[in-house]
Amino acid sequence: MSSSDKRVFPWLHSVGAKGRWIISTLAVALLGVVDSAGGAAVTIKVGYPQLNGATTPLWVISEAKIDRQYGLDLKPVYVPGGARTTQTIVSGDLDIAHLGGAVINAMLSGAEIIYVGIPVPTYAFSLYARPDIKEVPDLRGKVLGVITKGASSDHASIALLRQYKMAQRKDVNVLYFSRQQDALAALHQGIVSAAVLSAPTTLMARRLGYKELVNIGSLKLPYTFTGLTVRRPLIRQNPELVKSFLKAYVAALKVVIEQPEVSKRALAQFLGTKDGEIIEEAYRTFAPLFPKVPYVTEEVIREALSVTDHPKAAAADPKDFFDNRFLKELESTGFVKDLYSAR
Repeated sequence: MSSSDKRVFPWLHSVGAKGRWIISTLAVALLGVVDSAGGAAVTIKVGYPQLNGATTPLWVISEAKIDRQYGLDLKPVYVPGGARTTQTIVSGDLDIAHLGGAVINAMLSGAEIIYVGIPVPTYAFSLYARPDIKEVPDLRGKVLGVITKGASSDHASIALLRQYKMAQRKDVNVLYFSRQQDALAALHQGIVSAAVLSAPTTLMARRLGYKELVNIGSLKLPYTFTGLTVRRPLIRQNPELVKSFLKAYVAALKVVIEQPEVSKRALAQFLGTKDGEIIEEAYRTFAPLFPKVPYVTEEVIREALSVTDHPKAAAADPKDFFDNRFLKELESTGFVKDLYSAR
């Protein structure tokens, strides 16, 4: 036995030459099994805060088993509300999270997390209102329902009100909810006069007789509606794992863009419905928004910083909130080109 073997396997010298031969033979055999299988898949937990079409690529990874192609066993974890999902990834209970603007405040407060991609770079929300609200200014003195303070829905309401020179608290009261369905229920019960909703909850609102007052997404305002958020320690400790996840995610984006039937199966499974109209609403609303490569831009971060009330936001540098190196590597090495040239 070599001195290096003794350091790595200090117990091995005590089993004798014959024992060492048997153990070595078994080890070689086991290594052969692992090699032939391509290695064991690494489990990775990815959280998401809402049941909407923005999460389609993540769900497609599971539905189409894309994760296994890149050595991963992806576990999607539903944690209702952006604030709770942010807390969960900051605590280390998630490896990656599908999050929007909720993480901006956490980063400003020193949380060790960062964006490595933005699959939906604009406010993909609509404002639905009760019949007495004919236009946005009619909300003065009324209550608006949004999802989670400091998260994407809240930021969308701030950005929308700005278009009408209005502001939360000053002109409109705000009531916060954890889930889209709760905001819709509050709208239907008259607890709020309007609510900021995303697909497919938008279809549910129309079924209840409410009309879309404003499609906030149509305003084309840059924003981190959905971002791929990673713990910085994970990037330092296992950058290859982050790269493998992004390979799977970019591959899933291709499926979403090119194979609607696969996307709709994933939506049906994770939304827990067989309702074709709900599935179609979720897919049709978000599919056109997904890019081939979900780069983060300074513009979307700057807009997210502009709608947060964190005291450090005004002086923050947008470059500190994202890391595009993994996506750049996927492009520079030909991964994306090869992916889209394959048939």
